[in-house]
Amino acid sequence: MTSDELRAAFLSFFSEKGHKVIPGSPLVPYGDPTLLLTTAGMVQVKPYFLGEAVPPGRRLASCQKCFRTTDVELVGDSTHLTFFEMLGNLSVGDYFKEEAIYWAHEFVTRDLGLSPERLWVTIFLDDDESFRIWRQVGVPEKRIVRFGEEDNFWGPAGDSGPCGPCSEIHYDFGAEFGCGKVSCGPNCSCGRFSEIWNLVFARYDQDRGGHRTLLPKPNIDTGMGLERTAAVVQGKSSVYETDLFIPLLERISELTGIKYGLDAGTDKAMRIIAEHGRGIAFLVADGVIPGNEGRGYVLRRLLRRASLFGRRLGRDKPFLAATARATIEQLGHIYPEIVQRQGFIIQVIEFEVAKFGETLSTGLELLDGIVGKAASKGKNIISGKEVFRLYDTYGFPVELTQEVAAERGLSIDLSGFEREMGKQRERAKASHKFGLAEKEVTTAYDQLNIEATPFVGYHSLEYGSKITGLLVDGESVSAVSEGQEASLVLEATPFYGEMGGQVGDTGEIYSSSGHFVVTDTVRAVPDIIVHQGHVTGGSLAVGDAVNAGVDKERRLDIARNHTATHLLQFALREVLGGHVQQHGSLVTPERLRFDFSHLTAMTGEEIDRVSHIVNEKIRSNLAVYDEEVPYKKAVAEGAIALFEEKYGDTVRVVKIGEPPLSAELCGGTHVALTGEIGLFQIAGESGIGSGLRRIEAVTGRGAEEFVDRRLSLLQAIAESLGTSLENVGDRVASTASELDMERKRAQGLESELARIRAEALLTRAEVIGGVTVLVSRVPSSPMEALREMGDLLREKLGSAVIVLGTVTEGRPVFLAAVTPDLVAKGYHAGEIVKQVARVAGGGGGGKATLAQAGGKNKDKLDEALRLVRGLI
Repeated sequence: MTSDELRAAFLSFFSEKGHKVIPGSPLVPYGDPTLLLTTAGMVQVKPYFLGEAVPPGRRLASCQKCFRTTDVELVGDSTHLTFFEMLGNLSVGDYFKEEAIYWAHEFVTRDLGLSPERLWVTIFLDDDESFRIWRQVGVPEKRIVRFGEEDNFWGPAGDSGPCGPCSEIHYDFGAEFGCGKVSCGPNCSCGRFSEIWNLVFARYDQDRGGHRTLLPKPNIDTGMGLERTAAVVQGKSSVYETDLFIPLLERISELTGIKYGLDAGTDKAMRIIAEHGRGIAFLVADGVIPGNEGRGYVLRRLLRRASLFGRRLGRDKPFLAATARATIEQLGHIYPEIVQRQGFIIQVIEFEVAKFGETLSTGLELLDGIVGKAASKGKNIISGKEVFRLYDTYGFPVELTQEVAAERGLSIDLSGFEREMGKQRERAKASHKFGLAEKEVTTAYDQLNIEATPFVGYHSLEYGSKITGLLVDGESVSAVSEGQEASLVLEATPFYGEMGGQVGDTGEIYSSSGHFVVTDTVRAVPDIIVHQGHVTGGSLAVGDAVNAGVDKERRLDIARNHTATHLLQFALREVLGGHVQQHGSLVTPERLRFDFSHLTAMTGEEIDRVSHIVNEKIRSNLAVYDEEVPYKKAVAEGAIALFEEKYGDTVRVVKIGEPPLSAELCGGTHVALTGEIGLFQIAGESGIGSGLRRIEAVTGRGAEEFVDRRLSLLQAIAESLGTSLENVGDRVASTASELDMERKRAQGLESELARIRAEALLTRAEVIGGVTVLVSRVPSSPMEALREMGDLLREKLGSAVIVLGTVTEGRPVFLAAVTPDLVAKGYHAGEIVKQVARVAGGGGGGKATLAQAGGKNKDKLDEALRLVRGLI
């Protein structure tokens, strides 16, 4: 039975048992911040088991892509995998243990044809009900083994969720595959037994503290590993000998010229490349981009580990992309997304592998040196600083360094590495603050004894409220008067406090006795909205009734830009693909900034398409509305949530259009209709890090000003060139062409002048201690002309030390040239020019044959050149 036949047989079997076959979920568990990646079939049904979403049926079956990172460094042996397929049947409050066990036994013995004598079963310690049912289906008591919570209790997917005791079916390959111990049985690590199916009896909901309560109804979640089961039905002892991996290993064999199965070392490397190449293709297809954190780091680690083992096979040229192509050819008919995104998958792999290849050789040499140094000193550990240097400078994931070190009998100082990483994070935090300026949050707000401030500004920009707190210079006060700067807290406010990338509101707060101008609104711990500003008239006191009014035009400008960021994200996903994810934003009245995951710079055509889509949706005047719903319901319905963000049980979802083309978890302020945005213009697109891009844009009044400035600039250019706006493009092109011709003519004249000057200088050569030396000041010349003169003089003189100096743009510059025969005698152009330039207050250097330098004091040029004779 092939793996395709096995997959089809499983789904067909459970379809006949009344199960609805549903598609698997992506490897990225969208909107579930408790999970890095989809690790089991439980992930997609978690909301159903918890009663938070309505399932498409009470009986479900699927083939789920899964990815586990716990044993990455073990991949390469005969069993461990990162990416695998999990066949599962699920009951959402329908059937329970009896049906699950009977059907599992029926499928493996009847449909797969496995011998009942080869099957062993494990159950939870006190699960007498499962024991009874397994005995009823015919499993002998001696082949039913009880285990504790570590082996036979399935925990939640993430840090909380459904869980329960489980029962596993193990296949016995035979005593000849075992360790020979009397205690050998299921869960023995010797390789004799292979767990092929896990039946989870999900009865409990576990919270983050580990406390368990009964679910509304008991559920079933089973998982049969496709790869392991394929090995069993195909009569193989290793998943790598199945039809799932043989084509990949054969492809690697073709590329490397190394036959699989002849050498343990090369076999392991080939298995790693095959396994990682498979996982990489699926991760990228589901939207993961290489990075230094989270899922991106998992992907980068796999890419670099596979590259390292490819190097060990003697392949300096990257070939991981070919492995991914073989995976796509093999599994594309099952998972069409890898075919649809094939181009992007290959692009990501080639880009990342090439980037790592630039530093891989140097990094390996450095690592070899570190290992050798440690061995010579009798040390068995690599310091944290050295591990960090390999990570920071050469891109070696710490796990990769740990793995290579272990092969040489060394360990690494992980705690030291973490300390160095901590220092780097602090440096980064100090040098770069994303988005808005940091606001100083002080414990002074604790003095006010105020709870969270209700925000009423989604629909009201003016509101009658009461002052509940005042701070001046971090100290609580009862009143403030004209001229004082203060921080003011209201009982409830229409002012939006800076949050989620959106700046705070400005406006005014006034009472019958005073007037306060709000210059910024921020949030203090835990969730107090603070109005910062100054008193412009009268006085204000705690307890005063006030009217709070937000600057309406400014708020509308902010709202235009915020709604536009949602439309922008939608458009980017449409044009670039589903891998686009938000990685930060800034929304101000003047502009918006949106950071997102994407590998390469956007083309002009892509930028135009994105801009066109956003403006099209603006002209469509779509409704923008919000809903407050349970968090898990929102993400189950597809609302976009930031993975790193922490959300409460109830969230606000901002939607655009009906049905919504955009739905995002968002606390910001927005326009009511997209038409209010007016116009959207992209002002720039740039890179801000590996796999991260940034778009800056303007809307509304800002877009109008942007267009006006561009048109004014274009008009000024047209006038200066003496042409019309319509012809300015052609005139600029022809002018640029003329300038290029003149530039080339000037360079030709410079070269000719350099030759003439060099010829004239030959008579100034002198012999010092048997060495021909030419030292001269020359008329002002660019460095390129100096280099040409140096080359001509070396050629004419044959054997010489040449030092030239000139003044360019008010600064002295020097060039030194030494012929190879004199380099062999110890003369070094770099050392000579360095000492000469030092006299003029500068420095420089270069190769032994040619070097250049600059100075600060042009008046010292001649004195610097006089030093040369003494140096020679």
